[in-house]
Amino acid sequence: MKNIRNILNSRSKGNGNFFMEVTKILGFKPKHIEFFKTAFTHRSMNLKDHEGNAINYERLEFLGDAMLSAVIASHLYQEVPSGDEGYLTKMRSKVVSREHLNELGKELKLITLVESKIPPGQFGDNIHGNLFEALVGAIFLDKGYKYCEKFIFKRVIIPYVDIEKLEGKVISYKSLLIEWCQKEKKTFGYNVYEDTGNDDVRHFSVKLSINDKVVAKARATSKKKAEEKASKRAFFAFQSKMSKMI
Repeated sequence: MKNIRNILNSRSKGNGNFFMEVTKILGFKPKHIEFFKTAFTHRSMNLKDHEGNAINYERLEFLGDAMLSAVIASHLYQEVPSGDEGYLTKMRSKVVSREHLNELGKELKLITLVESKIPPGQFGDNIHGNLFEALVGAIFLDKGYKYCEKFIFKRVIIPYVDIEKLEGKVISYKSLLIEWCQKEKKTFGYNVYEDTGNDDVRHFSVKLSINDKVVAKARATSKKKAEEKASKRAFFAFQSKMSKMI
């Protein structure tokens, strides 16, 4: 711990400013600030401890993901006694979806605390959710389960976990469409191709076909985003039939 503390304390960010910013986000004073410095250290810093182990937020991200799942699973288990395993799993997935975690990270402006050799503008959206998970992991190591649970209730469950709204929320339109097609024994396919056009940023277009008929088209900066966009358009075209599967 002492060795890691010395390495992290050599960072350019002032300890006092960092401590105050973290305290503001948490709502309480950290006991071991080095856990939180690790939570905001990107792998591009190439920091290692005396045993050669990497010092960055990725291990804390793993821990935070587990803590989020445990606290939210416990809450749903108590709040929805009639929910079976499948229902509870689906509801938890909606709360801890990558999209939602990214929104939480952005809301707290966690990116402003990151130490990295990569310019902030070059990070993908997932950096925000990764940092949020790492922050939760750091809270668990620093203060234990109760403080971790309290933070998750304050930042996630109280403001965002509304059972009725969650039941109607779609995590992935593509997954929903595939599930519906398989259930209804319909053939489907995504024809994706590069379509940069006059854009400076690389784009992809997709044509979504069901039973050999094109039902939706979309264009985005990645294949995954283009497929999800087309699936969403197809969902609204077949909403009355597919909404039963949400």
